[in-house]
Amino acid sequence: MIRPELLSRVMKHEGFESKPYKDTTGHLTIGYGRNLDDVGITEAEAAELLENDLLNARVQCFAMFAVFFADLSQNRQDVLIEMMFNLGWRKLKGFQKMRLALERRNYEMAADEMLNSLWAKQVGQRAETLADLMRKG
Repeated sequence: MIRPELLSRVMKHEGFESKPYKDTTGHLTIGYGRNLDDVGITEAEAAELLENDLLNARVQCFAMFAVFFADLSQNRQDVLIEMMFNLGWRKLKGFQKMRLALERRNYEMAADEMLNSLWAKQVGQRAETLADLMRKG
């Protein structure tokens, strides 16, 4: 167990950086001095970051699709959350025809609009899988 005093002191001395930067020795670093070049992150740490990112994407979906998001099945919510994570707010907002189809509860059309996009060409099977989940709910 790390004593709180040690943790606090190292945090103070290292300082916090939310984005990667080169430290004084040229190593890519993030957070409180995490040397990404030499240490990287563990799979468990990556999973925790992913979970936080997906929770944030869920909040963004509630904001973007406020009119109907809560009424969607869990699978359909998950599709939009994954798209928000993958695309980001600005690009997902561009799926206007998909959004209109969702507002009308036309999930077949929403899936078609997902597949009729540059995103679908870029992500391939991922788009097919998510469109299928959108159709089936």
